[in-house]
Amino acid sequence: MDDNAYDGPALVSRFLRDGFVKLEGAVAPRVAADCARLLWRETGCDPDDPATWTQPVHWVPGMGQGPFAAAPNSPALHRAYDLLVGEGRWEPRYSLGTFPLRFPHAEEPADAGWHIEGSYLPEGESWYFTNLWSRDRALLMLFLFSEVGEEDAPTRIRVGSHLDVPKVLEPYGEAGASGLTLAPELVAASAHRPLAYATGSPGDVYLCHPFLVHAAQPHHGTRPRFLAQPPLMPAAPYEPVRADGAYSPVEIAIRRGLGQDTPGPDGLRRAYSAG
Repeated sequence: MDDNAYDGPALVSRFLRDGFVKLEGAVAPRVAADCARLLWRETGCDPDDPATWTQPVHWVPGMGQGPFAAAPNSPALHRAYDLLVGEGRWEPRYSLGTFPLRFPHAEEPADAGWHIEGSYLPEGESWYFTNLWSRDRALLMLFLFSEVGEEDAPTRIRVGSHLDVPKVLEPYGEAGASGLTLAPELVAASAHRPLAYATGSPGDVYLCHPFLVHAAQPHHGTRPRFLAQPPLMPAAPYEPVRADGAYSPVEIAIRRGLGQDTPGPDGLRRAYSAG
C-alpha cells in the first residue's frame, strides 16, 4: 500500500463530491483474516459447509479482541480521519461495534430500506436520532472482512446523497429526528442519485459522511459477506459556526447541503436552532 495514497486534496475532493471514499488495504491482511476467523467462530457456522448457513443475517455483537482493536487504528486510517474530521476532533476506536454478517439465503432481509445512521437515543424513544450537525457521530465506516462482489450483498450507496440530507434535517433543529421519521423524506430527496456498491477485498474500508443515504440488500452470491459498520466518534461536536473558519470536510459538506457555501454566522445559527 502506498503510504501517500490517502493524503491530500484528492481524497477530500472525492469525499465532498461523493460522500465517501474507499481506502483499499487500509487494514493489514493478517488483521483482516484474524477478524474473519473470530467472526466465523461467533456464528457457529462452518465456513466449508453451506448446509450450516441457515440464516440470512447473523448479528454478532461488539468484539474486543486484539484484531478488532487494531483494525480501525492503522496509520493510513488515522491520516484519513485527520483529513476528513480534523486533527484532534475524533476519538480512537478499540472495537468495531455490531457486525451484520450476510449469508446466501432465499429469505429476503428485513432491514434493506434506505436510511442514514442514527447516533443518539432521546429518553422515551425507541429509534435512534440524528440532527443537522450529526450529534455523536463523526463518520460512518464500513470495514470489509471478506471478498465482496456485486452479488454478495454489498451495501448500496446513493452517491452524493449526503448533500441532500441537510435540508431534510434542517426543520428538526438541534433536537433532530428518528430514522423512522426521516426515512420517507430521505428516500424522496435522494432518489435522483446514482448508485454505487461497497465492494472490495478484506481490509478495504469505506469512510462515509454521516449523512450518506445507504441500504442493505439480499445476498445472491455464494460466500458470506463479513462487514463491520461502526461510527467514528467525535472528540468534540461538529459546529455550525467556527470563528476561525477551520471547518472540516464533513462540516463543509453540511454547509453545502444547506446551500450556504460561505454562510454568515446568523444564517447558520438560525438553521441549527430551527424547530
